Amino acid sequence: MSVSGKIALVTAGASGIGYAIAKLLSSKGAQVWICDIDERRVAQLSDGENPIRAIVGDVGDEDDVNRLFDHVLGQTQGQLDILVNNAGIAGPNGPLETLHPDDFNETLRINLLSAFLCTRKALPVMKKCRSGSIVNLSSTAGLYGFPLRTPYAAAKWGIIGLTKSLAMEAGAFGIRVNAICPGSVSGPRMDRVIADEASTRKIDEDDVRSQFVKQTSLRCFVEADDIAQMVMFICSDEGAKISGQALAVDGNTESLSQID
Repeated sequence: MSVSGKIALVTAGASGIGYAIAKLLSSKGAQVWICDIDERRVAQLSDGENPIRAIVGDVGDEDDVNRLFDHVLGQTQGQLDILVNNAGIAGPNGPLETLHPDDFNETLRINLLSAFLCTRKALPVMKKCRSGSIVNLSSTAGLYGFPLRTPYAAAKWGIIGLTKSLAMEAGAFGIRVNAICPGSVSGPRMDRVIADEASTRKIDEDDVRSQFVKQTSLRCFVEADDIAQMVMFICSDEGAKISGQALAVDGNTESLSQID
């Protein structure tokens, strides 16, 4: 698989899944740009030796998105072939009636509005070239109900609706749009989710972790590199006929319900 000569932008790309995606695309020949709110990490990636270009920005903020695209397109002579909308937060944990509307709105802003804002800027460029691949990061929570995590699930279901609708709008221009639905991905973010859920349910973290593992047929967490490999495939020529799909990379999640 190759993406040689293509220009890619990965949001929230300074760590975790986003950085795994950015590294793999770069290693396969793409010129990769990332943005992230983590100024320290962006500075580390901008040391002049890393081939990945990094910019500070909040993709849930329209002004930041405008500045981001102005900068990237100015540096690439208006070319953008791949957009990976990866930005997301876990959101609040707890019964719906205990959640504050501000926390709900913030979860939608980062997880869903950001994809809308970035895609709206990318589409005119891709339509002009009559080609492009947009990948939106959803979740298995976008395929199942997820008790105690309703804002997150609502945003991730929204991502799939956005993906499928946009695939229909953009297909005539040669633009492919897909969603990837990761399961439980090993790493610090999943550790925080487990800790929050254990606190909410007043049980041991090891019990929560074990329940997450048992929810999948393969009885395992997935790795960030597993997600990156799927992004690579659907953005390469090998995935040229794949569009409008919600592709689970999760060890086959059987259920997300953990309420007894």
